[in-house]
Amino acid sequence: MKHWLLIGIFILGYGMLSKGLCQNSIIMTVSGPIPAAQMGKTLIHEHILVDFIGADSISSSRWDKEQVLETVSPYAEEIAAFDINTLIECTPAYLGRDPELLLALSKKSGLNILTNTGYYGAVNNKYLPEKAFDLSAKELAAIWIAEWESGIENTGIKPGFIKIGVNSDSLSDMHQKLIRAAGLTHKQTGLTIASHTGPYVPASQQVALLKEIGVHPSAFIWVHAQNESNMENYSRLAHEGAWISLDGIQPSNQVEYLKKLKFLKERGLLDRILISHDGGWYSPGEENGGNFREYTTISREFIPLLLENGFTKADIRQLMVSNPANAFSIGIKFSKND
Repeated sequence: MKHWLLIGIFILGYGMLSKGLCQNSIIMTVSGPIPAAQMGKTLIHEHILVDFIGADSISSSRWDKEQVLETVSPYAEEIAAFDINTLIECTPAYLGRDPELLLALSKKSGLNILTNTGYYGAVNNKYLPEKAFDLSAKELAAIWIAEWESGIENTGIKPGFIKIGVNSDSLSDMHQKLIRAAGLTHKQTGLTIASHTGPYVPASQQVALLKEIGVHPSAFIWVHAQNESNMENYSRLAHEGAWISLDGIQPSNQVEYLKKLKFLKERGLLDRILISHDGGWYSPGEENGGNFREYTTISREFIPLLLENGFTKADIRQLMVSNPANAFSIGIKFSKND
């Protein structure tokens, strides 16, 4: 009960996002709330398990938690050895979200792990539950708010952010409903919205819809922004306050990400940028979970590459520590028009 009183105080006191981290900010992990200052180095977009079977067939009975833990734990322990403190797990409901698995992994590895609420409409709504098509934005928000207030699926484990997904073209009516529901949820919970998006057009449309309902762009993470070819569009949404997530760093594409980050650094926008691997992906039904992607390229290779190309240790801290703490701190961000 004391935790939730503290959260209420922090949300009321947060208001508009400032450049610095609010002293009393918190994040919600699968183990409960912690001060945002304790996040440390953070990977902001990763996965543990993802099941692509579809919303009509998904079930946690399709995987064995102990087997998943046995496969995944060495990867989690490896990043802990690189002084990564926090992993934000972005698998949504109906795609393999498993809060109890994440809690077990957190306890075993020592990592702070965040899970999410929300629904994923990308891939032409394959991963949306049937009820999502009939419910209003307000009704969807009520489901997600209930997960924040009472925990996910009777586990008592609470989400640390909102995860939705939209297609890469202009927003459909269904996907407009998802972002409106996410905005309404944010206004009641203070949870940040991370939206699988890709190109600029749907990203900018989502920001516009959030502003319409009184949510500041700083509550929005443009996920997979690396898929936008015109880097000037990063500047446009970053200047509005949105978070630009470049979250697909792998050994083969580091030079391209270096180019993007140099562009953003030159424009003074590193304080709006998030980076990660989009790694992991234990796949139920495949032998040993399939080809699991590690989480160490940033620590092993990309940070040294940045330091060799004009980035400072302060820049690295901004990207790996300060920005994640600011982006995922719980607090309602009102637009100026609200």
